[in-house]
Amino acid sequence: MGGKEAPRRRRNPRGQGQLLRAQLVEAAAHLLATLDQPETLTLRQVAREVGVAPASIYSHFPDLGSLVQHVLRLRYAELAGLMDEAAAPATDPLDDLLGRCAAYVRWGVEHPGEYRTLFGGRMPADLALLQDHGAGEALLGSVIASLAAVRERAGEQSPPARQWKNGLLLWTALHGLVVLYNDHGELPWPPLDALIADVLGLHTGEPAEEVAARLAAG
Repeated sequence: MGGKEAPRRRRNPRGQGQLLRAQLVEAAAHLLATLDQPETLTLRQVAREVGVAPASIYSHFPDLGSLVQHVLRLRYAELAGLMDEAAAPATDPLDDLLGRCAAYVRWGVEHPGEYRTLFGGRMPADLALLQDHGAGEALLGSVIASLAAVRERAGEQSPPARQWKNGLLLWTALHGLVVLYNDHGELPWPPLDALIADVLGLHTGEPAEEVAARLAAG
């Protein structure tokens, strides 16, 4: 390894500047997901990954923070799209919630590095500002609304503050499941879908068996 420079990248033909921009974003996303210490990411590392001089980056991003923020927004959009897609066939609130939560957990387990990028808390404040992680509020909002609809169908009427807290607690459980599953894979974990069903059963009041059956059918 020994700090070798990556091979110099051939200059993009005129008019293909957007190709370099996409390559920079892809390189930054890859490094954030794979570095042991993602908070140490530098523009020089990104440039080396692509094979360009660091100065080339400034034509597309004014600083490292803006590049990282762009990666975060793309990752949030990716996850939000998967959750919406999973919930699209739902015919009732429980199926909607189940689709969203299962998509969230499965994506987190299948993409541990990307999940860490979004929710791992390893980004310095000057690189990933709080408002950029605020893009994740839409994800939480969809879970809050879906969980509230499930509970309302069961006759529960809760004020918005209570609905928000219920959704936050559910998200906390899902996040803990993803992180522990990823970090302690050597444990004899039950099947992932069974864990998702149990978590949702606890938070919705629905029998875990019914939740598991719906998950298997979906």
